[in-house]
Amino acid sequence: MTTLIFGHQAPDTDSTGSPIVWSWYLNTIKGQDTVPMLLGTPNTEAAFVLQRWNLDQPALLETLPDGADCIVVDTNNPAELPENINDANLLAIIDHHKLVGGLETKGPIDITIRPLACTATIMIDLMGDEVAAQMPDKIKGAALSCILSDTLAFRSPTTTEHDIEVVKKLAGELNIDIDAYAAEMFAAKSDVSRFSDAELLRMDSKRYDVGDTSLRVSVLETTAPDVVLARKDSLMHSMSTVAQEDGVDQVLLFVVDILQEQATLLVPNALVKTLAEKSFAANVEGDTVVLPGIMSRKKQIIPNLAL
Repeated sequence: MTTLIFGHQAPDTDSTGSPIVWSWYLNTIKGQDTVPMLLGTPNTEAAFVLQRWNLDQPALLETLPDGADCIVVDTNNPAELPENINDANLLAIIDHHKLVGGLETKGPIDITIRPLACTATIMIDLMGDEVAAQMPDKIKGAALSCILSDTLAFRSPTTTEHDIEVVKKLAGELNIDIDAYAAEMFAAKSDVSRFSDAELLRMDSKRYDVGDTSLRVSVLETTAPDVVLARKDSLMHSMSTVAQEDGVDQVLLFVVDILQEQATLLVPNALVKTLAEKSFAANVEGDTVVLPGIMSRKKQIIPNLAL
Protein backbone atom coordinates (compact mmCIF):
# COMPACT_ATOMS: atom_id res chain seq x y z
CA MET A 1 0.00 0.00 0.00
CA THR A 2 1.31 3.46 -0.91
CA THR A 3 2.01 5.66 2.12
CA LEU A 4 0.62 9.20 1.93
CA ILE A 5 2.80 11.99 3.36
CA PHE A 6 1.17 15.32 4.14
CA GLY A 7 1.34 18.36 6.38
CA HIS A 8 -1.31 20.71 7.72
CA GLN A 9 -4.25 22.38 6.03
CA ALA A 10 -3.62 25.77 4.36
CA PRO A 11 -0.16 24.52 3.32
CA ASP A 12 2.75 26.90 3.54
CA THR A 13 6.22 26.26 2.14
CA ASP A 14 7.21 23.81 4.90
CA SER A 15 3.99 21.78 4.61
CA THR A 16 4.43 21.73 0.83
CA GLY A 17 8.15 21.05 0.62
CA SER A 18 8.75 18.71 3.55
CA PRO A 19 6.42 15.96 2.25
CA ILE A 20 8.39 16.10 -1.02
CA VAL A 21 11.73 15.86 0.82
CA TRP A 22 10.66 12.96 3.03
CA SER A 23 9.02 11.08 0.17
CA TRP A 24 12.30 11.29 -1.78
CA TYR A 25 14.18 9.89 1.20
CA LEU A 26 11.80 7.00 1.88
CA ASN A 27 11.45 6.06 -1.80
CA THR A 28 15.07 6.46 -2.88
CA ILE A 29 17.01 5.49 0.23
CA LYS A 30 14.61 3.17 2.07
CA GLY A 31 12.95 1.59 -0.96
CA GLN A 32 9.44 2.38 0.22
CA ASP A 33 6.36 3.38 -1.78
CA THR A 34 5.26 6.85 -0.71
CA VAL A 35 3.71 9.91 -2.29
CA PRO A 36 3.63 13.54 -1.07
CA MET A 37 0.17 15.11 -0.78
CA LEU A 38 -1.36 18.50 0.04
CA LEU A 39 -4.34 19.39 2.23
CA GLY A 40 -5.15 22.50 0.24
CA THR A 41 -3.76 24.90 -2.34
CA PRO A 42 -0.19 25.99 -1.51
CA ASN A 43 0.36 29.68 -0.82
CA THR A 44 2.11 31.93 -3.31
CA GLU A 45 5.55 31.43 -1.80
CA ALA A 46 5.20 27.65 -1.87
CA ALA A 47 3.99 27.82 -5.48
CA PHE A 48 7.06 29.91 -6.36
CA VAL A 49 9.34 27.33 -4.72
CA LEU A 50 7.77 24.48 -6.70
CA GLN A 51 8.28 26.37 -9.96
CA ARG A 52 11.77 27.60 -9.07
CA TRP A 53 13.05 24.07 -8.41
CA ASN A 54 11.03 22.34 -11.14
CA LEU A 55 9.08 20.28 -8.63
CA ASP A 56 5.71 18.75 -9.40
CA GLN A 57 2.96 20.10 -7.17
CA PRO A 58 1.75 17.26 -4.93
CA ALA A 59 -1.79 16.13 -5.54
CA LEU A 60 -4.60 17.43 -3.36
CA LEU A 61 -5.77 14.90 -0.78
CA GLU A 62 -9.51 15.51 -0.97
CA THR A 63 -10.48 12.41 1.03
CA LEU A 64 -8.29 10.34 3.34
CA PRO A 65 -9.40 6.70 2.99
CA ASP A 66 -10.02 4.91 6.28
CA GLY A 67 -7.10 2.66 7.05
CA ALA A 68 -4.74 4.41 4.64
CA ASP A 69 -1.05 4.35 5.59
CA CYS A 70 0.11 7.90 6.22
CA ILE A 71 2.89 10.03 7.67
CA VAL A 72 2.13 13.47 9.09
CA VAL A 73 4.72 16.25 8.94
CA ASP A 74 4.83 19.85 10.18
CA THR A 75 1.92 19.37 12.58
CA ASN A 76 0.58 17.01 15.21
CA ASN A 77 -2.69 18.86 15.67
CA PRO A 78 -5.84 16.89 14.68
CA ALA A 79 -7.66 20.19 13.99
CA GLU A 80 -5.23 20.81 11.10
CA LEU A 81 -5.64 17.33 9.60
CA PRO A 82 -8.41 15.36 7.88
CA GLU A 83 -11.39 14.78 10.17
CA ASN A 84 -10.92 11.01 9.98
CA ILE A 85 -7.18 11.04 10.70
CA ASN A 86 -7.70 8.68 13.65
CA ASP A 87 -9.28 6.14 11.30
CA ALA A 88 -6.15 6.09 9.13
CA ASN A 89 -3.03 4.03 9.82
CA LEU A 90 -0.69 6.76 11.04
CA LEU A 91 2.90 5.49 10.83
CA ALA A 92 5.00 8.49 11.86
CA ILE A 93 5.00 12.16 12.83
CA ILE A 94 7.83 14.60 12.13
CA ASP A 95 7.18 18.04 13.56
CA HIS A 96 8.57 21.13 15.26
CA HIS A 97 5.44 22.39 17.05
CA LYS A 98 4.28 21.80 20.58
CA LEU A 99 2.58 18.48 21.31
CA VAL A 100 -1.17 19.03 21.10
CA GLY A 101 -2.65 15.60 21.72
CA GLY A 102 -5.76 13.94 20.33
CA LEU A 103 -4.23 11.66 17.71
CA GLU A 104 -4.87 7.94 18.07
CA THR A 105 -2.88 5.24 16.25
CA LYS A 106 -3.32 1.59 15.38
CA GLY A 107 -0.06 0.72 17.11
CA PRO A 108 3.31 2.18 18.15
CA ILE A 109 4.66 4.77 15.72
CA ASP A 110 7.81 6.81 15.14
CA ILE A 111 7.44 10.35 16.51
CA THR A 112 10.11 13.02 16.12
CA ILE A 113 9.32 16.47 17.52
CA ARG A 114 12.31 18.75 17.99
CA PRO A 115 12.67 22.41 19.02
CA LEU A 116 13.92 23.60 15.66
CA ALA A 117 12.46 26.24 13.35
CA CYS A 118 11.53 23.91 10.52
CA THR A 119 10.46 20.35 9.78
CA ALA A 120 12.95 20.16 6.91
CA THR A 121 15.83 20.78 9.33
CA ILE A 122 14.71 17.76 11.35
CA MET A 123 14.50 15.66 8.18
CA ILE A 124 18.07 16.54 7.20
CA ASP A 125 19.19 15.42 10.66
CA LEU A 126 17.23 12.18 10.46
CA MET A 127 18.80 11.38 7.09
CA GLY A 128 22.33 12.10 8.22
CA ASP A 129 24.93 14.14 6.33
CA GLU A 130 25.99 11.32 3.99
CA VAL A 131 22.45 10.67 2.76
CA ALA A 132 21.46 14.35 2.69
CA ALA A 133 24.39 15.01 0.37
CA GLN A 134 22.82 12.58 -2.13
CA MET A 135 19.66 14.65 -2.49
CA PRO A 136 19.16 16.02 -6.02
CA ASP A 137 19.44 19.78 -6.30
CA LYS A 138 15.67 20.20 -6.53
CA ILE A 139 15.17 18.32 -3.25
CA LYS A 140 17.93 20.34 -1.61
CA GLY A 141 16.21 23.45 -2.97
CA ALA A 142 12.93 22.39 -1.41
CA ALA A 143 14.58 21.83 1.99
CA LEU A 144 16.47 25.12 1.79
CA SER A 145 13.27 26.98 0.91
CA CYS A 146 11.35 25.41 3.79
CA ILE A 147 13.92 26.53 6.34
CA LEU A 148 14.30 30.04 4.91
CA SER A 149 10.53 30.42 4.95
CA ASP A 150 9.99 29.20 8.50
CA THR A 151 12.90 31.26 9.86
CA LEU A 152 11.96 34.33 7.78
CA ALA A 153 15.59 34.27 6.62
CA PHE A 154 16.78 34.01 10.24
CA ARG A 155 14.61 36.92 11.49
CA SER A 156 12.11 34.73 13.33
CA PRO A 157 12.73 34.10 17.04
CA THR A 158 12.18 30.39 16.34
CA THR A 159 15.48 30.30 14.43
CA THR A 160 18.24 28.17 15.94
CA GLU A 161 21.94 28.09 15.14
CA HIS A 162 21.42 24.62 13.72
CA ASP A 163 18.78 25.86 11.26
CA ILE A 164 21.25 28.51 10.08
CA GLU A 165 24.02 25.92 9.77
CA VAL A 166 21.87 23.65 7.61
CA VAL A 167 20.77 26.54 5.37
CA LYS A 168 24.35 27.67 4.81
CA LYS A 169 25.43 24.14 3.91
CA LEU A 170 22.57 23.66 1.43
CA ALA A 171 23.05 27.12 -0.08
CA GLY A 172 26.75 26.42 -0.57
CA GLU A 173 26.04 23.13 -2.33
CA LEU A 174 23.47 24.86 -4.56
CA ASN A 175 25.57 27.98 -5.15
CA ILE A 176 22.66 30.09 -3.90
CA ASP A 177 22.95 33.59 -2.43
CA ILE A 178 20.80 33.27 0.70
CA ASP A 179 19.68 36.90 0.94
CA ALA A 180 18.90 37.23 -2.76
CA TYR A 181 16.94 33.99 -2.88
CA ALA A 182 15.03 34.80 0.32
CA ALA A 183 14.07 38.16 -1.21
CA GLU A 184 12.61 36.33 -4.22
CA MET A 185 10.64 34.01 -1.95
CA PHE A 186 9.27 36.85 0.16
CA ALA A 187 8.33 38.85 -2.93
CA ALA A 188 6.29 35.88 -4.12
CA LYS A 189 4.70 35.55 -0.68
CA SER A 190 3.79 39.25 -0.72
CA ASP A 191 1.91 39.06 -4.02
CA VAL A 192 -1.63 38.55 -2.75
CA SER A 193 -3.45 40.63 -5.34
CA ARG A 194 -5.38 37.75 -6.87
CA PHE A 195 -6.78 36.44 -3.59
CA SER A 196 -10.16 37.33 -2.15
CA ASP A 197 -10.47 38.58 1.42
CA ALA A 198 -11.73 35.20 2.59
CA GLU A 199 -8.81 33.44 0.91
CA LEU A 200 -6.34 35.80 2.60
CA LEU A 201 -7.91 35.19 5.98
CA ARG A 202 -7.60 31.42 5.53
CA MET A 203 -4.29 31.33 3.65
CA ASP A 204 -1.98 30.82 6.64
CA SER A 205 -4.22 30.21 9.61
CA LYS A 206 -4.61 27.87 12.55
CA ARG A 207 -7.49 27.12 14.91
CA TYR A 208 -6.89 27.96 18.57
CA ASP A 209 -9.14 28.26 21.61
CA VAL A 210 -8.73 30.79 24.42
CA GLY A 211 -10.98 29.55 27.16
CA ASP A 212 -14.43 29.22 25.64
CA THR A 213 -13.58 31.47 22.68
CA SER A 214 -12.59 29.75 19.42
CA LEU A 215 -10.26 31.64 17.10
CA ARG A 216 -8.85 31.38 13.61
CA VAL A 217 -5.41 32.93 14.00
CA SER A 218 -4.27 34.13 10.58
CA VAL A 219 -0.82 35.44 9.71
CA LEU A 220 0.27 37.16 6.50
CA GLU A 221 4.04 37.50 6.25
CA THR A 222 5.01 40.14 3.72
CA THR A 223 7.63 42.65 2.64
CA ALA A 224 4.81 44.94 1.46
CA PRO A 225 2.41 45.28 4.41
CA ASP A 226 0.80 48.42 2.99
CA VAL A 227 -0.65 46.33 0.16
CA VAL A 228 -2.54 44.18 2.66
CA LEU A 229 -3.42 47.00 5.04
CA ALA A 230 -4.94 48.98 2.17
CA ARG A 231 -7.63 46.30 2.20
CA LYS A 232 -8.22 46.37 5.96
CA ASP A 233 -11.80 47.63 5.77
CA SER A 234 -12.93 44.86 3.45
CA LEU A 235 -10.85 42.28 5.33
CA MET A 236 -12.51 43.22 8.62
CA HIS A 237 -15.92 43.13 6.98
CA SER A 238 -15.18 39.59 5.75
CA MET A 239 -14.04 38.34 9.16
CA SER A 240 -17.54 37.72 10.47
CA THR A 241 -18.49 35.72 7.37
CA VAL A 242 -15.34 33.58 7.54
CA ALA A 243 -15.83 33.04 11.27
CA GLN A 244 -19.41 31.89 10.75
CA GLU A 245 -18.50 29.59 7.86
CA ASP A 246 -15.55 28.08 9.74
CA GLY A 247 -17.34 27.65 13.05
CA VAL A 248 -15.20 30.00 15.13
CA ASP A 249 -16.04 33.02 17.23
CA GLN A 250 -13.44 35.38 15.80
CA VAL A 251 -10.83 35.66 13.06
CA LEU A 252 -7.57 37.37 14.00
CA LEU A 253 -5.31 38.76 11.27
CA PHE A 254 -1.67 39.60 12.02
CA VAL A 255 0.13 41.27 9.10
CA VAL A 256 3.81 40.52 9.73
CA ASP A 257 6.26 43.01 8.23
CA ILE A 258 9.31 40.83 7.56
CA LEU A 259 11.69 43.75 7.01
CA GLN A 260 10.56 45.96 9.92
CA GLU A 261 10.19 42.90 12.19
CA GLN A 262 6.78 43.81 13.55
CA ALA A 263 3.16 42.80 13.18
CA THR A 264 0.01 44.85 12.68
CA LEU A 265 -3.16 43.34 14.16
CA LEU A 266 -6.50 44.34 12.66
CA VAL A 267 -8.95 45.35 15.39
CA PRO A 268 -12.53 45.07 14.10
CA ASN A 269 -14.34 45.00 17.45
CA ALA A 270 -14.16 45.19 21.24
CA LEU A 271 -13.30 41.50 21.59
CA VAL A 272 -10.11 41.84 19.55
CA LYS A 273 -9.28 45.13 21.30
CA THR A 274 -9.46 43.36 24.67
CA LEU A 275 -7.43 40.44 23.36
CA ALA A 276 -4.70 42.73 22.01
CA GLU A 277 -4.45 44.66 25.25
CA LYS A 278 -4.35 41.58 27.47
CA SER A 279 -2.15 39.48 25.22
CA PHE A 280 0.46 42.01 24.14
CA ALA A 281 0.16 44.85 26.69
CA ALA A 282 -0.83 47.03 23.75
CA ASN A 283 -2.54 50.41 23.81
CA VAL A 284 -5.21 50.09 21.13
CA GLU A 285 -6.58 53.20 19.47
CA GLY A 286 -8.42 52.74 16.22
CA ASP A 287 -8.83 49.65 14.09
CA THR A 288 -5.18 48.53 13.94
CA VAL A 289 -2.37 48.16 16.44
CA VAL A 290 1.34 47.73 15.71
CA LEU A 291 3.12 45.06 17.76
CA PRO A 292 6.90 45.65 17.60
CA GLY A 293 9.06 42.53 17.47
CA ILE A 294 6.14 40.15 16.93
CA MET A 295 7.11 37.76 14.12
CA SER A 296 6.17 34.22 15.11
CA ARG A 297 2.70 32.80 15.59
CA LYS A 298 4.15 29.66 17.18
CA LYS A 299 6.45 31.37 19.69
CA GLN A 300 5.06 34.88 20.22
CA ILE A 301 1.38 35.01 19.24
CA ILE A 302 -0.33 31.74 20.20
CA PRO A 303 1.38 31.36 23.63
CA ASN A 304 0.38 34.90 24.64
CA LEU A 305 -3.26 34.96 23.58
CA ALA A 306 -5.51 35.83 26.50
CA LEU A 307 -8.99 37.21 27.11
